[in-house]
Amino acid sequence: MQLKKYIPILKWLPTYNRNQLRGDLIAGLTTGILLVPQAMAYAMIAGLPPIYGLYAALIPLLIYAIFGTSKQMASGPVAIVSVLVMAGVGQFAEPETEQFIQLAILTGLLAGLMQITMGVLRLGMLVNFLSHPVLSGFTSAAAVIIGLGQLKHFLGIEIPRSNYIHETLWNILSHIQDTHLLTLAIGLGGVILIKLLSKISAAFPAALVTLIISTLAVFAFGWDRMGVQIIGQVPTGLPSISIPSFTFEQLNQLIPISITICLISFVESIAIAKTLENRHKDYKVDANQELIGLGLSKFIGAFFQAYPTTGSFSRSFINDEAGAKTNMAGVVSMVFVALVLIFFTPLFYYMPRAILASIIMISVFGLIDLKEPKYLLRSDRSDLIMLVTTFVATLVMGIGTGVLMGILLSLGEVLLRSTKPHMTILGQLPDTVYYRNVDRYPEALKRDEILIIRFDSQLYFANVSYFKDTLEEFIAEKGESLKVIILEASSVNALDSTGMHVLKEVIEDCARKGISFYFTGVIGPVRDAFNKGKLISTIGRENQFMRVHDAVEYFDEITLENTAKKNFKTALQTNYGKK
Repeated sequence: MQLKKYIPILKWLPTYNRNQLRGDLIAGLTTGILLVPQAMAYAMIAGLPPIYGLYAALIPLLIYAIFGTSKQMASGPVAIVSVLVMAGVGQFAEPETEQFIQLAILTGLLAGLMQITMGVLRLGMLVNFLSHPVLSGFTSAAAVIIGLGQLKHFLGIEIPRSNYIHETLWNILSHIQDTHLLTLAIGLGGVILIKLLSKISAAFPAALVTLIISTLAVFAFGWDRMGVQIIGQVPTGLPSISIPSFTFEQLNQLIPISITICLISFVESIAIAKTLENRHKDYKVDANQELIGLGLSKFIGAFFQAYPTTGSFSRSFINDEAGAKTNMAGVVSMVFVALVLIFFTPLFYYMPRAILASIIMISVFGLIDLKEPKYLLRSDRSDLIMLVTTFVATLVMGIGTGVLMGILLSLGEVLLRSTKPHMTILGQLPDTVYYRNVDRYPEALKRDEILIIRFDSQLYFANVSYFKDTLEEFIAEKGESLKVIILEASSVNALDSTGMHVLKEVIEDCARKGISFYFTGVIGPVRDAFNKGKLISTIGRENQFMRVHDAVEYFDEITLENTAKKNFKTALQTNYGKK
């Protein structure tokens, strides 16, 4: 049973049936036909010869089928990871050189090893530190950079490579007069044809058909002799098995980009996997096992000349729509790519690079998210600022810096919200026993002698100062009429030693001022902390209640008793004095 947990294929393969095979065959072939042109195009984004895109569409697919938990997700080369490879490895080697290829493959090995380690250590939750606005801003900016970077193939001009948008735009404008008109016509024709063919069906292989038509046209009309750039000679056969070579200096250089690819690729994949899981609801995606599956596909793939891979949005949903039932669909796609490598690579010779650029530009511009900033403009301005900041940082300072900025912003948001959680004053709704936020419910009744507060977070070292300072402000507003503070603690889910020290200080300080301190709705883990920290004696068991209204009634009873006693004592003194 434990083995099946770590090798998910052992769960579904023994019960695999003919009906599943039919759906997987159709889906696998459909996705495989789409994968071939995409893989070659994405390899170009990564700064690699197109053949390496096909190498990355082999073993990684098989490994994910064995160890992955999403039954419909299609893995392989993707645009975002490809541009990260280009941005990271391009700092140390020229694209398409032997050194660049070696470093790109080594990056996959390192990123895979990191993901495997995270999965084994059950660290899947770490990706929660990358918020959706940050990812949206980064993805949109990366899409713009990728698209602009392909204009040299689209226009048929030579321009220097850059990860900065201002440099890229300047280089394009400086060489725009050198545009090769025939290449431009092929590129534009490719975009139009892909768009028209895509209207037939989402699963129709528009990109592949466009590639075939354009390749035949280049061959028939001799456009390669007229200056149109073509793929040229492509190796035939499957990739050889080799151990990635490296030096410790190279490892040190590639660690930052490997960490980035490790996190970004997992975030992208788990988002796809969770979406597909919600569609089917007949299986459960395990985030930590996904880390292991994706990590192994990168790590083992590196021994078969594959650069980093992950789950693909477009291919995954086409795979699902085409009827994929299990991960066997990925194996079918892998077999299709293998057949292409063995028998059909000579046909790629006359394939125009402008068409691959067209495929890339259509794919990546679909990643530009215009809906998210519009939504955040209405709903959450702080998240909008994070999105815009990440977007601008990625465009202006480069993809690597943009990713780092996004991670820092996400962590900063977590820290800010953790150190300054929601804390509010409650009042009683008229003619009820319910107490609500007085800012949201203006009709809620407040009493001068009672301060009821709610703290919506754990109370720990990072936010105790905020808790204490805010409480002191509330006390100061009440003035000398304040007699009791009631902390509605049902939202306080944890308490550390620093929190206990501050609570003790607050309670004792209030006692010196003649102010009682009550607790209501304290949950089990916090009560346990009270007992372990010996805070019960400071609080007083009689000062803990289930509901706010119970605490208020108790205070009223005590006040009434004290008033009666005071009146009785006054009466005695008065009568005794008369006698």
